[in-house]
Amino acid sequence: MTTLIEPAEHKALREAVAALGKRYGREYLTKTVAEGKPLTELWLEAGKLGYLGVNLPEEYGGGGGGISELAIVLEELGAAGSPLLMLVVSPAICGTVIARFGTEEQKRDWLPGLADGTRLMAFGITEPDAGSNSHRITTTARRDGADWLLTGRKVFISGVDMADAVLIVGRTEDARTGNLKPCLFIVPTDADGFHRRPIDMELNAAEKQFELTLDDVRLPAEALVGDEDAGLLQLFAGLNPERIMTAAFAIGMGRYALAKALDYARERTVWKTPIGAHQAIAHPLAQAHIDLELARLMMQKAAHLYDAGDDIGAGEAANMAKYAAGEACVKAVDQAVHTLGGNGLTREFGLASLITAARVARIAPVSREMILNYVSHQTLGLPKSY
Repeated sequence: MTTLIEPAEHKALREAVAALGKRYGREYLTKTVAEGKPLTELWLEAGKLGYLGVNLPEEYGGGGGGISELAIVLEELGAAGSPLLMLVVSPAICGTVIARFGTEEQKRDWLPGLADGTRLMAFGITEPDAGSNSHRITTTARRDGADWLLTGRKVFISGVDMADAVLIVGRTEDARTGNLKPCLFIVPTDADGFHRRPIDMELNAAEKQFELTLDDVRLPAEALVGDEDAGLLQLFAGLNPERIMTAAFAIGMGRYALAKALDYARERTVWKTPIGAHQAIAHPLAQAHIDLELARLMMQKAAHLYDAGDDIGAGEAANMAKYAAGEACVKAVDQAVHTLGGNGLTREFGLASLITAARVARIAPVSREMILNYVSHQTLGLPKSY
């Protein structure tokens, strides 16, 4: 059963991460992004304190917790104004997949570094013509003796310039049926035939986006993660945490924007009282708070189900959490900017850049429309139109 009250250790984790986030804050993020640098100092300190690997097994340097704890880390850093987007990718997706399905050698090689922040892994699923539709992925791996040769393209892959490797979703041929099935490969970023091109984004973030070209990248047999025949099971073991962590990212951002608006509404006086006393200002902010709290409850449910091993239940809840959090984040940011009026569009108050960033929670890693498709088909049992 999902608890509605956080245990003491979760509250303590929130407080500790919030304190770390406050020491860095939005000013650190803004300055670092302006300099074109990654958030290395915060990343490494979070790793040293055990926050990056809080979800990974203790025997490999992690905290022995789950996605519930890692979501708290990302939410609180976001609420402090310094979210680490690569938390979604490196420990949540890649770390989880390797911990669940990797060989002993892969676990020993990767998990300690992912946990302490000294190594980083990106994740590559999205393709120019397939989006995130695993059934249309054209990146293929074929055997060449004991090795694999991987060929294809990926797009909108975060943090490749910071990563030691990319966990690539490719497809291999099923010897029994001839059909292509999804498989996961660890691809070093310095491998021959691995090429990256930065994508020019309007979104101003520390984590850059890349297009990848894989031109017969030769990989040893041990680059394959998990069972070649497990297919979608292994893939969704990483995608459910991705949706939960995206919800945490959105909730943290929404909380940050709302806090800025509340500070302003308490102090800004146009007539006789602060503007926050007027219901036209107060009620939309109250609604934004309610929406964020409701989204957090669904996120906590999804994380609880995932950590309990209920992949099917977690899939439904993770999609709902991502949808609810994305909507709540966009509304909170919009209302925060509106509360500040013209000041909401200035660099001084730092809210305008969140207008673009908040859209990410609606678009990535899966659009809200595809989530509605999932719920209508999988939960409600309605027929498909595609």
